[in-house]
Amino acid sequence: MRYLHTMIRVLDLDRALAFFTDGLGLVETRRRNSESGRFTLVFLATAPGEPELELTHNWDQTQPYGGGRNFGHVAYEVDDIYAACDRLVAQGVTILRPPRDGRMAFVRSPDQISVELLQRGEAQPPREPWASMPSQGEW
Repeated sequence: MRYLHTMIRVLDLDRALAFFTDGLGLVETRRRNSESGRFTLVFLATAPGEPELELTHNWDQTQPYGGGRNFGHVAYEVDDIYAACDRLVAQGVTILRPPRDGRMAFVRSPDQISVELLQRGEAQPPREPWASMPSQGEW
């Protein structure tokens, strides 16, 4: 048995792709459009051949999907936790649990999927503005 992917449903595919590719640095590995099923599947990974995140876009969905913390989260290891958070903030993303400890942060995708960012290796030294930034919302 091997891990294949995690699937999340997205309301706005372009917005979700910007978050996961431009914001987090994932790459699109494949895409499938189904006229008869009226959906698009986009698979993203940290690199080709790595486990994937499947974004499912149902063309006729007009309302945001319900969600909550019961989904859990998607987690990614990053080379520089502060640089990753800076990229996301530049996109207008709110850092819900800032990396005060230089190790962990939480954000939400445009479809309210909780995403954990973990510093690769040892934690970085605490740095402002992150060290004194409070957590907010649910993550």
